[in-house]
Amino acid sequence: MSARTLFSPYRRLFAVPGALPFSLAGWVGRLPAPMLGLGAVLLVEQETGSYGVAGAVSGSLALSYGVAGPQWARAMDRRGQSAVLPWAMAAFLLTGAGFVATVVAGGPRWSWFVLAAAAGASSPNIGSLVRARWSAVLDSAGRQTAYAFEAVADELVFVVGPPLVTLLATLIAPSVGFLTGVVLGGIGGLWLAFLRDTAPPAHPVGGSRVRWWAVLTPTLLVVVVTYLAVGTVFGGLDVVVVAFAESEGAPALSGAVLAVFAVGSLLAGLVYGLAPLPGTLAARFVGTAVAFGLAAQLLWGVGSLPVLVGCGFLAGLTIAPVLVSGTSLVESRVVPGVLTESLAWTISGLTLGVTVGSALAGAAVDAWGAEAAFAVPAGAAAAAALLAVVGARAVRPGPAVGGVDHLRVERPIGG
Repeated sequence: MSARTLFSPYRRLFAVPGALPFSLAGWVGRLPAPMLGLGAVLLVEQETGSYGVAGAVSGSLALSYGVAGPQWARAMDRRGQSAVLPWAMAAFLLTGAGFVATVVAGGPRWSWFVLAAAAGASSPNIGSLVRARWSAVLDSAGRQTAYAFEAVADELVFVVGPPLVTLLATLIAPSVGFLTGVVLGGIGGLWLAFLRDTAPPAHPVGGSRVRWWAVLTPTLLVVVVTYLAVGTVFGGLDVVVVAFAESEGAPALSGAVLAVFAVGSLLAGLVYGLAPLPGTLAARFVGTAVAFGLAAQLLWGVGSLPVLVGCGFLAGLTIAPVLVSGTSLVESRVVPGVLTESLAWTISGLTLGVTVGSALAGAAVDAWGAEAAFAVPAGAAAAAALLAVVGARAVRPGPAVGGVDHLRVERPIGG
């Protein structure tokens, strides 16, 4: 089979008019995802000397991002992406710059948390907006490929972002790394806002109560809770890898080490989008979560940077599959008019987990040292596998055709 034939599903994706611009804009708009959390850790640790404080500030940014993301998504489902995004990006640029200025100027420490939270709350989840655009123009088979591609795009962000923010912070100043992420996010978000032709249609509704409860299906809740544990792994790694690299005398390599996890995930995502996979979407989700939980146990054996690189690559191979399978499962069960919000909740689960992981890992590094603190991401990965297995009954599908679940509109929680 030629490479041209092998990658033909991806070529068909970008034959869709306007697909390349909105996917590229979405990729640029997602660069803050790895840059701001790590950038906040580097900036605050430089000012305070404490990974505990740095992790807590970074966690507050991720927490507010996770809480606010679905609210932005709901507004865009109702009013349209192009109507809401410019306002969000303006607020994001102002609050991000304000956070850096306050930290560098030595402002009150409580204000660091407030402004970090404001910056997180001002940033819509760009990945869910791009996935909503794909869903509007593709059938179910095309959406699996598109979601796999977007998982690859997510991982490419994590390949580029951590080394970039680390180099800027190390070679110039920690504030430059964080600010670069803010500016790139603003550019990508505004670019996406002006691509009106490919935006999904708005779905105005008369009552917010119906929409709120319509989103909370059993499938969504299982995926979000599992992703909470997955996000804890990500947040823990951001802090522990930085601390471990510093303890090994190579702080500038921390971003490159984090990028290795993303490289493994990127390769796995490419394969996942091309392979004809057996089983239902629910079975794939549980299976990939278990694989993720098992692979991350390699972190218990980390004792040097070369070992961490090897473990990171192997563990990274399991990241994209669990993210793609969960997103696909939620999309297959969504009710009309709440797609963007439903997808935003899945990523909010991840970012809320990042909050927990950053705080726990920062405290663990201060208390136990960097090497022992790998217990935080390893334990969280095991919890993700357990949660998916426990929730398997709740996401059990109806009959499957060609390995893809029938679209099933679930009864909402409380409905």
